[in-house]
Amino acid sequence: MNAWEIVHHYFNPRIGWLELTTSDAGVRSISFMRTPPAQASRETDPIMSRLIDELDRYFEGRLQSFSVPLDMPPATPFFRSVWEELVRIPYGQTRSYGQVAAAVGIPRGARAVGSANRWNCISILIPCHRVINADGTIGGFASGLDIKRALLALEGVTFYSGSKVYVGPSRIPW
Repeated sequence: MNAWEIVHHYFNPRIGWLELTTSDAGVRSISFMRTPPAQASRETDPIMSRLIDELDRYFEGRLQSFSVPLDMPPATPFFRSVWEELVRIPYGQTRSYGQVAAAVGIPRGARAVGSANRWNCISILIPCHRVINADGTIGGFASGLDIKRALLALEGVTFYSGSKVYVGPSRIPW
């Protein structure tokens, strides 16, 4: 555990409110919020400032890979291996739950990958939104399918949701 944490509330019109938490070692969490925060954000630090800058550039379509350090939470070796594999999925691409499971050495572990995704507390930077079903449908997302659709569309991913096909940034659903 690190000596301190900074919390900052961040707003982007495409996805709404995020609560960002950093420590002296890196980003600890990015949480989607359904309502505006009740309290004002605390002062920022160099890691928080860098995170905010990178998120701004990502949402503007000018950043495809993050360089801000991560301060990952304690987790099982399997969860860590899944999260490390998620970071390897390039911007604008997806992998199926089964493909991620095979990549971490558990070819029949698609459901376990879904569980690891649910426990990912550094969304966007550890891009669990890039994991979809094998048939091209988007699957689940702990923070809501509307947010997953928005993130995939921002990255130009073609995917299926219900009876609709979303094709890249020209069909962004916000």
